[in-house]
Amino acid sequence: MLNQIKQWRKYTGEYLELYIEDEVKFAILREKDLGHQLKVCIGTDSQVKGAETQFATVIVFLRKGNGGFMYMSNEVSHEKMTISQRMMNEVTKSVEVAYILSEMLSAYKVEMEVHVDINTQPCFKSHAALKDAIGYITGMGFVFKAKPDAFASTCCANKLVQ
Repeated sequence: MLNQIKQWRKYTGEYLELYIEDEVKFAILREKDLGHQLKVCIGTDSQVKGAETQFATVIVFLRKGNGGFMYMSNEVSHEKMTISQRMMNEVTKSVEVAYILSEMLSAYKVEMEVHVDINTQPCFKSHAALKDAIGYITGMGFVFKAKPDAFASTCCANKLVQ
């Protein structure tokens, strides 16, 4: 995409000094040392504001029975998109992150889900991209979650779209 800015940060706003892969690895090791069982959920949401589309992608770590934390990244695009194109751009951003992290998460036996901000009810515009999103995500071998079960995209990322 044209005119993108991307950098990962913590929920506190502190930008990461390490690559996201290294940060995730250290987080897994730290949390496992503390005895936590982890699950990772990755999701992206977007908002159109004037001539730009703002995207937020999150990597949410859930500690079974003990809360969670997340890393986030924002991007801006100046491409004009249909709703289906925008939904598939969200899916692509999440799948790219999932792909980068999948081998490491598998090695440490951490479950992963890819969450999409696409409605499963046909009366909503985003539904037009549902079939493609399911095919793309499951075809990559990832667990797929859509509304209302896709909290990483519909709640976490949604709150971070600037």
